[in-house]
Amino acid sequence: MRGYTKLNRNSANRKALIRDLATQLIMHGKIETSVVKAKEIRRTVEKLITFAKKGDLNSARIAERTVRELKIDDQYALVKLFKELGPKYQDRNGGYTRIYKIGPRQGDACPMAIIELV
Repeated sequence: MRGYTKLNRNSANRKALIRDLATQLIMHGKIETSVVKAKEIRRTVEKLITFAKKGDLNSARIAERTVRELKIDDQYALVKLFKELGPKYQDRNGGYTRIYKIGPRQGDACPMAIIELV
C-alpha cells in the first residue's frame, strides 16, 4: 500500500509504536528516532494538533483514542495537547513539526533524525 510503511511490525505493534512516539513528542517537544519512524509519526502528530486547534468535544474524543495517558511532572499528554499546543498553533496552517537528519546510528548505521514541534 502506498502512503505508509510497515516498520517491520504487525498492525497492533505498529499502532502502539506510533501512539507511544506521538505521545512522547507531545510531552517533550523533541525526540530522536529513525528517519522512517519520524516521517510516520509526523502524520499522526499533525492530525492531533489540528484536532486540538478545533477544541470541541468530538475532536477530544478522537485524539483520546491516539494519545496515551502519560503523566510527566503533574501534566497529562492530552491536557497539554489541548491547553498548550492547540492555542499555540491557532494561527498556523499546518507544518507543526520539523525533522532534522542527524546521520547514521553507531551500532547498525540506521539513518537517525530529530523530530521536534516548531
